[in-house]
Amino acid sequence: MGKLGMAIITTAGIAFLFGCNDRPQKEAVSAKVGKPNIIFVLTDDQRWDALGFAGNTIIKTPNMDKLAQSGVYFKNALVTTPICAASRATILTGLYERTHDFNFGKPKLNNGYMLESYPYLLKKAGYRTGLIGKFGVKVNEGIEDSLFDVSIKTFWPYLREVDGKQVHLADMNGNHAIDFIKESKDQPFCLSLSFWSPHADDGAKEQYFWPAYVDSLYVSDHIPVPDTADPKFFEALPEFMKKSMNRKRWYWRYDTPEKFQEMVKGYYRMISGVDSVLGRIRATLEKEGLADNTIIVLMGDNGYYLGERGFAGKWLMHEQSLRVPLVIYDPRQPENLRGKTFDEMVLNLDIAPTLLDYADVGIPESYQGKTLKGFTDGDVEDWRTSAFFEHQREGESLLPKTESFRDETYKFIRYEGAPDFIEFYNFREDVSEVHNLALDPDYAELVELYAKKCDSVIQGLMADRIVGK
Repeated sequence: MGKLGMAIITTAGIAFLFGCNDRPQKEAVSAKVGKPNIIFVLTDDQRWDALGFAGNTIIKTPNMDKLAQSGVYFKNALVTTPICAASRATILTGLYERTHDFNFGKPKLNNGYMLESYPYLLKKAGYRTGLIGKFGVKVNEGIEDSLFDVSIKTFWPYLREVDGKQVHLADMNGNHAIDFIKESKDQPFCLSLSFWSPHADDGAKEQYFWPAYVDSLYVSDHIPVPDTADPKFFEALPEFMKKSMNRKRWYWRYDTPEKFQEMVKGYYRMISGVDSVLGRIRATLEKEGLADNTIIVLMGDNGYYLGERGFAGKWLMHEQSLRVPLVIYDPRQPENLRGKTFDEMVLNLDIAPTLLDYADVGIPESYQGKTLKGFTDGDVEDWRTSAFFEHQREGESLLPKTESFRDETYKFIRYEGAPDFIEFYNFREDVSEVHNLALDPDYAELVELYAKKCDSVIQGLMADRIVGK
């Protein structure tokens, strides 16, 4: 259904010096000392419950489920900024958006941050690093070659004509990943495999495109409509939210019952396509004798509204937008520690320090996330009980700048362009976030306290920002 897309392929060339103050790292590694291989799989717009293991009885994700069953699964994994550009920058750098200062409409990522990113430090430590699929961030000229030995960036359309056959972009990325794995036997490798799926093709009426081999899935299924899709929830919103991009895209996808069924099934089929690719990759690891020493981390880059509150897309601070699947599979993990589900609040901030920790590479002091390795080692202490969330995209009036602070009991949300509208939920008792306590005078002091918590976090994040590009 489209012309063959061009893949941009770059290989590392001459090293570049950028005047950054590098922190000392551990000695370079080699395959001879048994360092683990790492595959970090990132999906685009896959929300936390679009996964069979999460309790979704309709979606078919057997390979993702097997990872969770034989690894560890994080029930409360969230992204600190629910949009792909900022979230991917956070994953790379271990920093909040307010610190790394990257989103759509912003300048390229600062060199200083990229020279403390996980692919740069792994490559410096002797890992063969690769990026396949969607990079999703903008960096200064020359930096990408210092991050990746192999970079294969692919783009829409999803369906391509290749050698007279229709091939899906997810399968193309899978083929590139398999090639990278086969070529990486002489040293430890870290592959960042970043799918475009299940992101909608925003310019197409159909929105979702999937490989033909999943055509038969979900045909006879009925997708339940969320309780909060009831129009009364949308009607209770302030005017600026009724006019937001979330509502605009709702008309693209969910404005009739028939369209809702069609679109969610398409979304699920795209995820099932990624799941199939994951199965091929794991089979390749087995065939190449690499399975017993290859860690696989699976995560989504942000959540996704499926009609809740009359919304589509992401961007806002409700759980549908923030929560993502996160699984870590370490084949070296003792059997008695496998198959566990954790309730702790973990973040995309934690990916960079986690990948470095598994590789036994020093974690920069600048990182704002924490390593998750203790969860697979059975040694977790003093874990976070609160977190800050934000969306600071510039130049888009239909996407309000938003800030949020959540702990184990309450969630506070405020909007830069509408300071009079606050959301405040008892998250412990109201997981659907339908009872806005900010409207109750009895909670006024508590709301003020959480506003100050937001202010305090922001001051710290701004203080950590590098000045200049």
